[in-house]
Amino acid sequence: MGFEDKVVVTCALTGVLANRKQCPGIPYTPVEIAEDAKRAYDAGASVVHIHARNDDGTPTFEPSVFARIKDEVRKRCPIILNFSTGVLGDDVSQPVEIIKTVRPEIAALNMGTMNYAKYSESRKQFMFDMIFPNPYSKILTLLEAMNEAGVKPELECFDTGHNAGIKPLLHMGALREPYQFSFIVGVLGGIPQSVESLQLQTKIMPAGSEWEVIAISHGHWRMLATALVLGGNIRTGLEDHLYLPNGQMAKNNGELVEVAVRMTRDVGREPATVEEAREILRLNELAAGREAARDVGHTIASHSAAS
Repeated sequence: MGFEDKVVVTCALTGVLANRKQCPGIPYTPVEIAEDAKRAYDAGASVVHIHARNDDGTPTFEPSVFARIKDEVRKRCPIILNFSTGVLGDDVSQPVEIIKTVRPEIAALNMGTMNYAKYSESRKQFMFDMIFPNPYSKILTLLEAMNEAGVKPELECFDTGHNAGIKPLLHMGALREPYQFSFIVGVLGGIPQSVESLQLQTKIMPAGSEWEVIAISHGHWRMLATALVLGGNIRTGLEDHLYLPNGQMAKNNGELVEVAVRMTRDVGREPATVEEAREILRLNELAAGREAARDVGHTIASHSAAS
């Protein structure tokens, strides 16, 4: 089976919005997050996307918490780490420090500003209503840190304008191949959940890019099936959806990954191992670049000391 038939299955473990009142299985602490990362890995995921939380479940971008999460995950399994950088304000100092010091292999990079809301049809009111600001100045600051640290940006696109909007970054040389996209569908303010949405996004992205679907809430499993048929990668997890296809609430992230892996095999594809995912996403090239840069730095430091 060639790599074109392999699927990188990502599990988004916790997010920032849902809490244990809505789903008791959502992990909060570094140990709980690491235990669920292991469950996802054992079920067939090769990547975990992680937001950090305080012990009470509130979101945090404290670098020391991300460092503890990385340490706890590494004690348990070799799964690829993808950290969030999605702060709501303009201050990205903490995500930049996380990128430079904790160094996940991948970091999510939100590619545009948007309305971000949730509407209840039964109540005829918005459950929340906010603006998620991601101007180019913010994107470039995060991207520069990723480039310096050898961390691969995962380009999170909630709409077609976010996808097409990478052109200035390509022209500047700030965004470098290989490109990895995540197409989010189902968020109010972004592109809708439909086959046509994914087809359009894949036509806009640069040819040869890797991509996955992130399907929020209702329609989650149908959109994962769509991505599998279209040749993309997939993401599941309690950040994206709380329920199994039969309508039962998932007890943990491993249960969601088990379904995603089964779906992958049902369409004639196979979940990628961690090492295969590193090759598909070309993370090994970044790792080689990091080592080369480190060697050059050591050489320069040695010559400076000798002189």
